[in-house]
Amino acid sequence: MKNLTKQTLWGAALATLMALPAIAQESVSAVVIDGYPARALWVKEFSNFFIPEVDKRLAESGAYKMSWQENYGGSIVKPKGVLEGVQLGLGDIGIVTTIFHSSKLPSQGISGSTPFVASDARAVAKAVDEIAREYPAMQNEFAAQNQVYLATGVVLDSYQMFCTQAVSSIADLEGKKIAGAGLNLRYLEGIKDAAGVRGGLTDFYNMLQTGLVDCGMLWPEAAKTFKIAEVAPYMLRANLGAVNSKTITVNADYWAKLPDEVKTVLKAVAIDYRDHVAGIAMDRAAASEAAYTEAGGTIVDVPETDRTAWANAMPNVAKEWADTLNGKGEAGTEMLATYLGKLKAAGFTSVRDWTAE
Repeated sequence: MKNLTKQTLWGAALATLMALPAIAQESVSAVVIDGYPARALWVKEFSNFFIPEVDKRLAESGAYKMSWQENYGGSIVKPKGVLEGVQLGLGDIGIVTTIFHSSKLPSQGISGSTPFVASDARAVAKAVDEIAREYPAMQNEFAAQNQVYLATGVVLDSYQMFCTQAVSSIADLEGKKIAGAGLNLRYLEGIKDAAGVRGGLTDFYNMLQTGLVDCGMLWPEAAKTFKIAEVAPYMLRANLGAVNSKTITVNADYWAKLPDEVKTVLKAVAIDYRDHVAGIAMDRAAASEAAYTEAGGTIVDVPETDRTAWANAMPNVAKEWADTLNGKGEAGTEMLATYLGKLKAAGFTSVRDWTAE
């Protein structure tokens, strides 16, 4: 009778547990936008790395599950429209190409204003992102656009020059029309009679093919991806340097409604994505150059003396950048020195002292 009572109690307890409702897994929707196509490195890795990594980490607790809606290649916004798209809530999360927004996001121009320093995506990404966390300027600029900053990314090992006609020195660029985007157009002020023509990466092929420009500033991985060797088979390896150009942001209204656990995971994965993409950019750099030559391209190295002369002939865009931020009440001069100090500690020294008057 005693044993029967125990069995009865255990059965009743089990029945009670089974009757309790299971803990509901909350679904969190996220609309991701970028105007560039899915084949672009940073977009592809957002799909292949960022999203699966967020899903994996949220699965550890099981409390939340993301419902992703990815929209790339102009389905919602064009490449230049991501900042406004996230601001307006057309996307919850966006990969903003910051070089298109120098007036709204001036502090993001820190690496673009310091050419000829480091041709290493990993070092530049880490240094810029650390600056964003140590100084309020970058995050404040995105906050003014109704966005929360997650991380800055670098997707290129170094800008190089890709031309339709043979080039063997910086002198061969004199008088040429050269495509660029954002701050890198300022580099051309160090080349006699060179004319900068603004364009986006997806435009460069046609710009070169039609003769609108003679050369374009881009990087080997992008040259491979967008088949630039077909229209610009001459690359001048000038090693202008790696530049941050992608920042993951979240619409501020959307962010305010997210559970804390989801926010924590998004922040952590954004940093891992930063390093992941930069690592791939460096891994692919040499292979992309090889693919460029296999596709018929020719690569010529710029002598170090030419690089130094080019840098010294440019206006001090770094000091101009710092002065602009100083004028806005930000610590521009200090940010510049700190950033260059981080790169120097990582083993990179500029051919020109950008902090000098």
